[in-house]
Amino acid sequence: MFAIVRTGGKQYRVAAGDKIAVEKLAGEAGDKITLGEVLLAGDGDSLADAAKITVSAEIIAQAKSEKVIVFKKRRRHNYRRRNGHRQQLTLLRIVSVA
Repeated sequence: MFAIVRTGGKQYRVAAGDKIAVEKLAGEAGDKITLGEVLLAGDGDSLADAAKITVSAEIIAQAKSEKVIVFKKRRRHNYRRRNGHRQQLTLLRIVSVA
């Protein structure tokens, strides 16, 4: 069975046993959480009622993503700024979709 859930402003297709990286969620490694907003659920070709489906996950780790370089430049004004950013992520293991 699979489900499409929304968390952190993005949508993910998940099934039991999947590992996903989402925007930072509160919790420590090993905590169990429930992903609340289930948009769609199904099994193969058939669709199920998404209101009755719960998706539970386990937090694997809190991590940071790859570094993104932010470079600003204005032509002919001797203006250059270089900055970096690493987004906070939560790594999840989907325990069950039921």
